[in-house]
Amino acid sequence: MKFKTALSAALAALCFLGLPLSANEIAKGQCAACHGLDGNSVNPEWPNLAGQHASYVAGQLRAFKSGDRTNPNMSAMVTNLSEEDISALGEFYAAGQPKIGSIETEQIAAGESLYRGGNTEKGIPACMACHGPNGAGNPAANYPALRGQHAAYSSLQLKAYRDGTRTTDKERKLMMQSIAQKLTDDDIEHVTRYINALH
Repeated sequence: MKFKTALSAALAALCFLGLPLSANEIAKGQCAACHGLDGNSVNPEWPNLAGQHASYVAGQLRAFKSGDRTNPNMSAMVTNLSEEDISALGEFYAAGQPKIGSIETEQIAAGESLYRGGNTEKGIPACMACHGPNGAGNPAANYPALRGQHAAYSSLQLKAYRDGTRTTDKERKLMMQSIAQKLTDDDIEHVTRYINALH
């Protein structure tokens, strides 16, 4: 008992001195309530981070910290993160395993068609051109993994791109905004349901 008390006091002292915590400690202490202990969120409006590319996670954390991407909860959470913390968290979540969702058989076709073939009449490219045939993304080009991502979260992000409130693709000349503006609500519902079950 005395040992545990002393250990707790020592950890508290390290935090007070500003010494770095491990990514595991930060993830469990600051991130797990929303993103799950293993990086898989139980709330469908909060993203799964498990298995996401380290560079993408780190990039989004930097965007929240700089204000390029806004969310009241996330903006508060990243305030005290150092660049080392951000990089370490990216690596921590990249090592996780995403939980893949499910989809009703009759719902597959519409989402699959858009994800794999796009819509040439509307000028919508296939999602898999950047995010890969199984949704694993492209870490070299910093295109995020989508497989297993909650449909509700993906839907919110596509709508944010569509209405211009998310602009974290500036380096690609707002490519996602351009694509999302061509998507109907039905398109978004179909493709996000498909992505949730993709693997």
